Amino acid sequence: QNPLDFEGTYPLPEAQQDRFLLKVLVDYPQLTEEREVLRRHHEGFRPQALEEAGVKPVVSQGELDALRAEVAGQTVDAPVVDYILQVVRATRDVEALRAGASPRAGIALLNGSKALAALRGRSFVIPDDVKELAYPALRHRVLLRPEAEVEGLTVDEVLREIVDRVPVPR
Repeated sequence: QNPLDFEGTYPLPEAQQDRFLLKVLVDYPQLTEEREVLRRHHEGFRPQALEEAGVKPVVSQGELDALRAEVAGQTVDAPVVDYILQVVRATRDVEALRAGASPRAGIALLNGSKALAALRGRSFVIPDDVKELAYPALRHRVLLRPEAEVEGLTVDEVLREIVDRVPVPR
């Protein structure tokens, strides 16, 4: 997914974009980080030789399997599942969007929320997890109407309106 231009690439069809779990917006690196990139390349850094650059695995395959099992075992209460459904379904009834999120979006939002809860040291998902993951899980799964784009609306602004409007379970 190339956000700047498509020269040399082809835009992905909507059905293929829907298969990406998240769309994370990555900003430019800080000055010191960018300087380090230039320094390493100047000194002969070869991306295909990561071990030479000191890159090491941070978890073993067994640890990764255990983390996956932990995420899969997260508790998600029925009101939180309903909240996910309401957020996803609300994207289908917004004037600014010409296409809302598919059922696959709900699965991504559920799984992402479970992973976030695990990363935060909890064994259960809370509505704040869903709110935070709504943007990266949905922004590439909905399409703005051309009129909304002309008005300067962004997908994240529309999603913010939805997240703010859908009642949060207590």
